[in-house]
Amino acid sequence: MALINPHINFNGNAEEAFNFYKSVFGGEFETIIRFKDLSSPEFPVSENDANKIMHIALPIGKNILMANDVPERMGKVNENENRSKIAISAESREEADKLFNGLSADGNIEAPIGDSPWGSYFGMFRDKFGIEWMVNFDPKNNTQK
Repeated sequence: MALINPHINFNGNAEEAFNFYKSVFGGEFETIIRFKDLSSPEFPVSENDANKIMHIALPIGKNILMANDVPERMGKVNENENRSKIAISAESREEADKLFNGLSADGNIEAPIGDSPWGSYFGMFRDKFGIEWMVNFDPKNNTQK
């Protein structure tokens, strides 16, 4: 089965966001490449973009969360747009609570985590970096309760 690995664009705070995500999920970064690491005559990098993230990857289970900062010459990402949500399927209610509470800290909760009408344990929010998340635990599809 194919895996879906979300990729997020940031306006210069990808490293801050990913250090936050790492504090919640744990693990180590698989890759961190800064624009200055790729600078060459064919790919000139401005001083303002040199330390920004060209690529960062954080393994989470069998998936990888990836991101980059958008170089100034490409304009800003619209952080107020309705972005696609990143869906997390937790293995237990406890894990769902941990992820929901950790990732939603200082964010905007759209649907508090709790029992849903469709039978799963579900919550939805926009984190402090503007990224939208859904956390779900479905006891029907999991042996842990």
